[in-house]
Amino acid sequence: MIWLKKARLAGHIVWGVTICAVVFPWSGHAARHRHIRRWSHRLLQLCGVRLEVRELAPLARGESGERGFMVIANHISWLDIYLINAWQPVRFVAKSEIRNWPVIGWLCAKTGTFFIDRNRKRDARRMMHDLVEHMQQGDIVCVFPEGTTGDGRDILPFHANLMQAPLHAGVPVQPVGLRYLDEQTGEWTPIPAYIGELTLLQSLDAILRAPPIRARLTVGEPLPTDERTRRELAELGSEAIRRLL
Repeated sequence: MIWLKKARLAGHIVWGVTICAVVFPWSGHAARHRHIRRWSHRLLQLCGVRLEVRELAPLARGESGERGFMVIANHISWLDIYLINAWQPVRFVAKSEIRNWPVIGWLCAKTGTFFIDRNRKRDARRMMHDLVEHMQQGDIVCVFPEGTTGDGRDILPFHANLMQAPLHAGVPVQPVGLRYLDEQTGEWTPIPAYIGELTLLQSLDAILRAPPIRARLTVGEPLPTDERTRRELAELGSEAIRRLL
């Protein structure tokens, strides 16, 4: 029953808040990643989503590497964040409005999300400096270069602005393709797409009422950043993800 699914999901969110408030302040980097991965896996399960990971190539670097890298992915749903975190916990770049969302904004902040005000050029410069510094220190950062969500059948044009960060940091870019499928038929499903005038609660309700969904996350070949411009890198990333889909 839908009310029972929503109650379980609400309880899981409360558990996430408790972990962030009580456990995270005393946890190391690796321990926080384990909590984030487990919590994200469970959230997907409660939403009726099964994660399928296809790794066509090794990651840009192992978790023990000295430098981080940038993950780029196509953007379909708010669920994308939890697919990626269930595969590999990362630090996301999100619009500043999300910081003010009840509970979710607080959870995003506690799990290391970078918030950017897209209407302020000065904030974009600050963000670029922060991303470069953190990737050079070993963090994995994820951006959605489309800048908005699509329906998942194809990808939208990529914005090149944040592609400057891996160029400055001297780190590779890891393309990841996301696809939502009907578990029974294996065909593309539009249900998780968070587009148009749909609210977060309406999207959640549709997902919880839907038949089981399979979310396919495909990891492609890392893109080197030597001797490229940010626009060239954005085009290469777009082509790479389109092939993965």
